Amino acid sequence: MAGRLEVRTGTAYPVEVGFGLDVGALSAAVLGVGECAVLTDSAVGPLYAGRVRRSLREAGWRVLETVEVPAGEGSKSLSVYGEVLRRLARAGLMRDGVLFALGGGVVGDLGGFVAASYMRGIPLVMLPTTLLAMVDSSVGGKVGLDLPEGKNLVGAFLQPRLVAADLGFLESLPGRELSRGLAEVIKMGLLAGGEFFGALGRIGGALARDAGALEELVLHSVAFKAGVVAADERELGRRAILNYGHTVGHGLEAASGYALAHGEAVAVGMVAEALLARTVLGVDLVGLHERLLREARLPVRAPRLGVGGVLEAMGRDKKRRGGAHRFVLLEEVGRPLWGVEVDEDEARRAVEAVLG
Repeated sequence: MAGRLEVRTGTAYPVEVGFGLDVGALSAAVLGVGECAVLTDSAVGPLYAGRVRRSLREAGWRVLETVEVPAGEGSKSLSVYGEVLRRLARAGLMRDGVLFALGGGVVGDLGGFVAASYMRGIPLVMLPTTLLAMVDSSVGGKVGLDLPEGKNLVGAFLQPRLVAADLGFLESLPGRELSRGLAEVIKMGLLAGGEFFGALGRIGGALARDAGALEELVLHSVAFKAGVVAADERELGRRAILNYGHTVGHGLEAASGYALAHGEAVAVGMVAEALLARTVLGVDLVGLHERLLREARLPVRAPRLGVGGVLEAMGRDKKRRGGAHRFVLLEEVGRPLWGVEVDEDEARRAVEAVLG
């Protein structure tokens, strides 16, 4: 598999995957050079912002500002969003400037929404630094913020102009964060089936930071997601399959006050939805899910949460239609169904099972 893929949305863009990527040169080849700003967070900035600024300046970019926000989900808020906008305005970034989002999913979501709205829209370059962001949130154009009432309730679609996934960033990633990223890899492997599903046999190698395993799993994930997004950019149909594990997962996250990390919540959410598939479709893939998730050192239960809080959060899920819970369920590996209506009692039993 090559290290360069293309996402063929309305405005196609490249995704570069590899070690030691020259961000300045890659972005110059796509966008030319000009003025820019870097958005990062307090965990990533001290490690990598200096390297990225040097690469940009050596390629001819003028870096007007580096905005560092606190690490964590709390930065996907209206207050932090407003402060970032004001910092860019004070730095003099204009509508032909470019925003580089250097960080994990929070920085990508926040930076994407900033880029979508600042000056009515400026170009965005994603520089994901976590496995979760590389395989999921940096590709596809869904950006946004959280409200106290729920996750990702404020948002937009903005495709980046370039995604540069430097696998070298993963060297500083704690093992638990690597596992959390593998939740999305497993999700997409189960949805895709075929060669990608077979490549899930390299989960152990990825956890051991084997370069070949990481590169193969990232490229498979990006290629699969790019194909889904290209066919349904605005999530009017098939793109909904990418929400597998997320209907319950987002409920778990919200009920925990976001103490449960996204990848862990999605892992438990997939088990709950596999349990639903066993009930609704008569297909038993629960053991397969649990085996893969345990191999990736991910939880398959969330025992410290109450079912009422999870169901209440699921009731606010923006994917609901007409008051019914709608799920993505697997008929078998590689054959997802979306928009499957499930009644409240069935949903409750599945959630209770993963909270036990």
